[in-house]
Amino acid sequence: MERLKRLDYKIIYDIVEEGARVLDLGCGDGELLGLLQQGKNIRAVGVELSNEAIYKCVEKGLSVFHSDIDSGLSGYPDKSFDYVILNQSMQEVKRVDFVLSEALRVGKKVIVGFSNFAYIRARLALLLKGRVPITKSLPYEWYNTPNLHFLSISDFWKYCKKNKIAVLKTYYYHRTRFVPVLPNLIALNAVFVIQMFPLPADNENQVLKP
Repeated sequence: MERLKRLDYKIIYDIVEEGARVLDLGCGDGELLGLLQQGKNIRAVGVELSNEAIYKCVEKGLSVFHSDIDSGLSGYPDKSFDYVILNQSMQEVKRVDFVLSEALRVGKKVIVGFSNFAYIRARLALLLKGRVPITKSLPYEWYNTPNLHFLSISDFWKYCKKNKIAVLKTYYYHRTRFVPVLPNLIALNAVFVIQMFPLPADNENQVLKP
């Protein structure tokens, strides 16, 4: 789609199938969810805490619930969505373990997008300046950042392995281009598609390794 100017949006748009049931946790103003609803005819539900963002979602005709995703998803039965999206919102929640486990419970697959704190310029800022890094994907000062957790691509791989979470697809990118090698050093951002074991028979051969 012409409006898909952000690479993470394009990646997620390409992942989600036509007509899928999608839950977007921390959906913000609903831009991504709206694009999916218009272009992929998905059955969309968003969860957002900001009242201002919810008003913008409603203007787009989206179904959005005012809730803190840290409180869980008890209102949704197991596997009630084809995809649960956590794009640039996982690092802002207080209870990452709980939120991810809930997302994996209600979603057949979970799409996680986050900024890579081990990006080379972030490392150099710490090494040479001794200061918390500010990059294109981490543009905040230490005192006003919404991020509670700073993780790297390697950190998330380790987390998935430790918690027996299957990684089905990975996308590493730097602004507008994909990063084919040394992603933990070179990529600004990553998108993972994950799923809980045991996997459906048609996904058994799709599991990736770091």
